[in-house]
Amino acid sequence: MKNIYVVATADTKGEELDYLAACVEAAGGDVVRVDVGTRQPATAVDISAETVAACHPGGVGAVLAGDDRGRAVEAMGIAFSRFLAERQDIAGVIGIGGGGGTSIVTAGMRNLPLGLPKVMVSTLASGDVAPYVDVSDIVMMPSVTDMAGLNRLSRVILHNAAQAITAMASRPAEVTASKPALGLTMFGVTTPAVTAMVERLKADYDCLVFHATGTGGRTMEKLADSGLVCGVLDITTTEVCDLLFGGVLPATSDRFGAIARSRLPYVGSVGALDMVNFWAPETVPGHYADRLFYRHNPNVTLMRTTSAECAQIGRWIGEKLNLCQGPVRFLIPERGVSALDIEGGAFFDPQADAALFAALEATVKPTAARRIIRLPLHINDPQFAEAAVAAYRDIANP
Repeated sequence: MKNIYVVATADTKGEELDYLAACVEAAGGDVVRVDVGTRQPATAVDISAETVAACHPGGVGAVLAGDDRGRAVEAMGIAFSRFLAERQDIAGVIGIGGGGGTSIVTAGMRNLPLGLPKVMVSTLASGDVAPYVDVSDIVMMPSVTDMAGLNRLSRVILHNAAQAITAMASRPAEVTASKPALGLTMFGVTTPAVTAMVERLKADYDCLVFHATGTGGRTMEKLADSGLVCGVLDITTTEVCDLLFGGVLPATSDRFGAIARSRLPYVGSVGALDMVNFWAPETVPGHYADRLFYRHNPNVTLMRTTSAECAQIGRWIGEKLNLCQGPVRFLIPERGVSALDIEGGAFFDPQADAALFAALEATVKPTAARRIIRLPLHINDPQFAEAAVAAYRDIANP
């Protein structure tokens, strides 16, 4: 039997935990009450904080023995994440909390599979929730009032949250896709290429396209780590630019890590490596004042990467590709890497592109499985899409 886990710090949110659990039960859900508090609980629970804390690599003492609340909250988040990963009876998870509770509960939610219902009622939900949601599908619901006991408004909010999690858990989406899933990365300036690839692949694959905005690439790689895609066409690797040069849509240092770990069939390219992303012009760091910019829209400013930066990007990606032992094909479109990097375009710079390509070729160590392929094409040429699809089919069906 699957259960809805109702989670809170029972030392400070006991009344709210009881009310929320009762609402879930009234809506038809089977409830498991979980305490992730760091002090004596104020209400009865089904799973104690000690049980959760025991999942920490350092044991219960690493979570509950100290007197530093900040460290205890961080440790409990680690323990709760490991605790949830071991459970096989979860239909959904709903949490309530202020700053500490939100940090703990969402740490666990982030490691649950995508698609499993997750609702977090939080005092922080109307602000920047990126640190709590990251690349997961957590639904953040503002508590509106602080959680300092029940009141006429908090009862309504918690009732609504209970209705939401119960409906999600009791009526899961039907998974009808029988085709294997592929991950693809796209940016506005590589849309023609990726759209053409999807058209050529969709008869055989469920194509999942991710916007290469930092979170997009990380989400795709999370699916690769989770075994939820059978391969990747990583045409738009632009997030590396922002990572290396301070842009606002960066990858993490683990970019390409999931490809190395999973050994999935991988076709990559240099899509949009001609640009670093910033917000409005006034947000661009002062040391970039003399650079070439393109105003994508009033809120997004693109900066052209230089030859030196392109060489650094090429080396960084090349070193990551060398760690990939699965089948890899990395395609170089010699006539441009984005819609702006084309003859007559705002970012057309053959010298910078040449530095990027040379660095990649100098760094990547070719093997029977790992190859770089040069093509006398622009990345958005239809023939490039054909070549990328052919390369993927070749390594996916050797």
